[in-house]
Amino acid sequence: MHKFNKLSWAVAIASLALISSQASAAGFQVREQSAKTLANALAGAAAGAEDASFMAYNPAAIGNIDGTQVVGGIAYIDANFELMDAQASSANGLIDYDRGGSRQGGETAWVPSFAAKTRLGERFDLGLAIYAPYGLSTQYDEAWIGRYHAIETELTTVDFQPTLNYRASERLNLAIGLRAQYADATLSNAVDFGSAAAMMGNPFATPGQNDVIGEVTGDDWGYGYILGALFQATDKTRLGIGYRSKIDLTLDGELDVKGTDPVSDGAVQAGLVSGTGGTAELTTPANLNLGIYHQLTDRLALMANAEWTEWSHFDELVVEFEDGRDPSRTEENWDDTWALSVGANYELNERWLLRAGLGYDETPVPSPEFRTPRVPDADRTWATLGATWMPTPNLGVTAGYMHVFGDDVEIDQDGAKSENQTRGNLSGTYEVSADVFALSVDYRF
Repeated sequence: MHKFNKLSWAVAIASLALISSQASAAGFQVREQSAKTLANALAGAAAGAEDASFMAYNPAAIGNIDGTQVVGGIAYIDANFELMDAQASSANGLIDYDRGGSRQGGETAWVPSFAAKTRLGERFDLGLAIYAPYGLSTQYDEAWIGRYHAIETELTTVDFQPTLNYRASERLNLAIGLRAQYADATLSNAVDFGSAAAMMGNPFATPGQNDVIGEVTGDDWGYGYILGALFQATDKTRLGIGYRSKIDLTLDGELDVKGTDPVSDGAVQAGLVSGTGGTAELTTPANLNLGIYHQLTDRLALMANAEWTEWSHFDELVVEFEDGRDPSRTEENWDDTWALSVGANYELNERWLLRAGLGYDETPVPSPEFRTPRVPDADRTWATLGATWMPTPNLGVTAGYMHVFGDDVEIDQDGAKSENQTRGNLSGTYEVSADVFALSVDYRF
């Protein structure tokens, strides 16, 4: 049974770096650091520079803001993932794993953010941003058809970004920021204890019926940087570029196990199935934002943004075990992606600014064989609306709404792959969508 202990741990922790997908951005990225950028479909990310929260995309944005300012915001994300026409079986195809249960894995999440900046003399600005660049969660029923691949996936990341901007000239701002990133992950999936116990002669065990649930937790700190430039090309046109580095993390994990019925629970209580420890390497990717902002008329401003994300670092997952057994390897082969967006602001009067935008985001998942229930990722299109209300010249309140239209995508996890020998086959079509609401308040002293 000791061999099964190792097997259950490998299955559980091998998903640790696949962390949480969410429907509002590709992979496991979160872009909701500003209600203003969200209301413009992220079109103003690099060059908008409307308040201190924009430093999360381009740190030089704070050079466009006079005096001292604080911004607080929160986004509510309602993500929907549902696996349609699902089929699942053991690796040899002899055992049907369908036990009913919902195929809906979407979750809701609140994503807060904070930013502040102040001016240091004529040439320098100092800022601090606190935000979540990656994360969110998926949650399925414990008895759902894909339980051996994923049940719960939750990731929380927080970036602390102190920023220094240099006013190189009246038109050019150059900035650098340091990033301290904390990541905390919780993941779970089932293991087919019934099959293993039946092979060992347990007369009460039934393959596909006596599951053990393994839950992994892990966390780590990592460090990186962000660079940016903001150039006022003309009195009406502004160009921006922001680069955020990758951050390497080593998630140290512990496994807890529980049974789901008298057979599997008895094995856990008897110590026949137990946890161990291990680590998984995770790299949160580098990305580059390029943007333009143009004041077309006194009332109408147009903007566009292109964001490149270096997901190709996520080509393989390697898990090291504390007990010295051979590492577990899972092939991923993600691709680098582009997200493109356009937006517009219309100044209705001195107190109201209306916002809208459209965007398109590529998925890094190259094909159905690399798509998992933890990351049922798809190409997506955004449509956004929002408004900023300024009751005084120094106070602004912004609300934004985004609807995400995800493409229907196939999943085809083949039990013949080495990493799926214990998880089995899983196939179907994912329907993906999301609604995002954001609210922020900014005040300038």
